[in-house]
Amino acid sequence: MNHRAMKAIKSAAVALGLALALAGCSEKDQQQQTTTQAATVTADMAVVQKTVLPIIATAPGSVIAEQQAQIASRLMGFIREMNVQEGQSVVAGQRLFTVDPTDIQGQVSQAKAGLAQAEAALADAKNDYQRFGALYKEEAIPKQQWDKVRLQYQVARQQAAAARAGLGTAAAQMRYATLTAPFAGIITQKLANVGDLATPGRPVLMLENPARLQVQTSVSSDVFAHLKLGDSVSLQVNGTGTAITGTIARLVPAADPVTRTYLVKIDLPQGTRFKSGMYVLVAFPTGQREGVRVPQPAVLDRAGITGVFVVDAQGIAHYRMVRVGDTSAGQVEIQAGLTPGERVVTSATANLQSGDKIVSAGGGNV
Repeated sequence: MNHRAMKAIKSAAVALGLALALAGCSEKDQQQQTTTQAATVTADMAVVQKTVLPIIATAPGSVIAEQQAQIASRLMGFIREMNVQEGQSVVAGQRLFTVDPTDIQGQVSQAKAGLAQAEAALADAKNDYQRFGALYKEEAIPKQQWDKVRLQYQVARQQAAAARAGLGTAAAQMRYATLTAPFAGIITQKLANVGDLATPGRPVLMLENPARLQVQTSVSSDVFAHLKLGDSVSLQVNGTGTAITGTIARLVPAADPVTRTYLVKIDLPQGTRFKSGMYVLVAFPTGQREGVRVPQPAVLDRAGITGVFVVDAQGIAHYRMVRVGDTSAGQVEIQAGLTPGERVVTSATANLQSGDKIVSAGGGNV
């Protein structure tokens, strides 16, 4: 085979290969077009509009009991009985613990003996008073002697009165040997056990009334200037996503000298499930501003990116990343990524993809 024939065969082979390649590409393009063909989805849409939004300042707070008490003994003595445990509910007047009253019983016995001695001395002084009084009336004794007897009788009366008061005081101390609950509540802490020495001023138990709870927080001077008694604030337990409304009950106008913040106490509504010690996020409204919000179902998370589907003039959906703010009443604030007048998809977003055709199911405004 000559050189010219071989060249012709090679040219024919190249041409055949190119034709096959073009045919394969054409078939692949048709498959891709079929695969990426946009779907038509019927969904609700909302038009983004400007709205007035509250300016919110948040502060951490803690749930506390408005009524709480440190239960301590007025006597010094060893704890003989402990009748309650942490977490136990008690009623007003229920016995909590008892201090060994041995020392008090000794004081009572001593006071009784002192009273008996004082009453005996009083009886003797009274007899002298009556006898010498009769003699003085008959002028059988001098006035100086009568004055002395009369003074002794008065002193004896005073000593007997003091002895009776001492016995009463000692007997009253016996009441303090048994400590009772001043109000109904729950024992939150037990700081001593049977056998420990109870001393005046040293708490043995902590008692709280769970029926009267408050949230306590501290705010800056800028926030404090906007607050008034009776204002409503939003309270949210960290991590639950559930918010309730509280009422400002106390505003302490003196700033903390270290933190330069002001104490605020907020009443909780009756029936709340908050517990003492819970961490709470408090939202204080301090003014108003313009912004945009969208219905909560419009905000999605795709591959870790928060965004919404925006519908263009041709009805095509495009996924757009947005920065969100607070959520309230089913509306999410959009801080960046949307402008008034744009349309967002608010339903049927589970399988929606960019490029899908949106057919309105009714529409509406934000």
